[in-house]
Amino acid sequence: IQLVLDAGSARDGEHPGLAELVARTLDEGTAGLSAGELARRLEDTGARLSTAVGRDYARVHLRSLARPATLDEAVALLERVLEAPAFAGEAVRREREGQLQEIRAERQSAAAIAERALFRAMYGEHPYASPPLGTEAAVAELGPERVAAFYERYYVAANASVAVVGDIEPERARALAERLTGALAPGEPAAALPPAPERPARREVRIDFPAAQTALYMGQPAIARGEVALEYPLRVADQALGGAGMVSRLFRTMREERGLSYATGSRLHVLRAQGPWLVYSQVKAERAPEARRVLRGEIERLDAEGLDGQGVRKAVRQLTGAFPLALASNAALSRELASMAFYDLPTSHLARYTPRMEAVEPADVRQALAARLDPQRMATVVVGPDAEQPSEGTEAAAQ
Repeated sequence: IQLVLDAGSARDGEHPGLAELVARTLDEGTAGLSAGELARRLEDTGARLSTAVGRDYARVHLRSLARPATLDEAVALLERVLEAPAFAGEAVRREREGQLQEIRAERQSAAAIAERALFRAMYGEHPYASPPLGTEAAVAELGPERVAAFYERYYVAANASVAVVGDIEPERARALAERLTGALAPGEPAAALPPAPERPARREVRIDFPAAQTALYMGQPAIARGEVALEYPLRVADQALGGAGMVSRLFRTMREERGLSYATGSRLHVLRAQGPWLVYSQVKAERAPEARRVLRGEIERLDAEGLDGQGVRKAVRQLTGAFPLALASNAALSRELASMAFYDLPTSHLARYTPRMEAVEPADVRQALAARLDPQRMATVVVGPDAEQPSEGTEAAAQ
């Protein structure tokens, strides 16, 4: 069972990391059960309860055996959690400290620093600029009252969708979903997110970081959910550029031809507002300028030339071949169905994925690239030793 709510980090407002802390503390007891008692009851039924937070939504995942009595008991426990989470002071402090430790650990990773800085550079004041894990200063100030207030505002039935996958009849699955949404206050839907910025807040960020390797990240807002005519051609272009791993253009030019990087690729994030298209690589520090020229060259080549018929067919085969494997488990399928409900996608979405992908032509890719890829509008972040003297707008690694 996947319960998704419009309660991701885009709703953090002035408190980056708040949505994450709410999700972490959600299963730490209820008004009638301590955290230990809840954990034991879940363990006794063979159930697992977990949470996760992204920029768009928060997710509550319950996994249970399908036997009716066992499933009923597991769902009843989740109902109790949703009706009256305790958010006790000690639990909030414990989870807050764990979150702070993860934030501090990210400061030891050039890639993590680069990705945080890139989202700030791309999105500026937009809610997507806020890192889901939060900032150390903001998280350190969060307490039970603010956690409870966020829960009361965003963990409401009007903000929730439920997906149920397993050995269960549709009527019973619908009844379970209604039980869970019924455990939430009715509430109001979250306000619409603002449009993503058309141009990055910063074109370039350089952060000095003592390490043997330099992290290079580039990106720009590119695609929102529902833009079907652009989404599938852009997914094909991303697959060819860097999403296909060892058979992508970036892997070939960066590793096989020049030996610049073992970790390079691209990712297309399709979000409610325009999600980003990211290109990333980690390289030997002394070869960072060369690697940056190669990355930008590949992006500019894709922008100028698009993909020929063979390139499109190869990327489409890779994407459609991997698609069934991505839905091979109940957990994966329930995540996809919950995402469909959250983004108001039609029930035919999964069935139409392969035909839509196979219908992509080189002209579609060129049109999508012309609409959404502009190398001159990409933000660039360089994190590594002896960073070149930065221009105005540079951010320090400690931030």
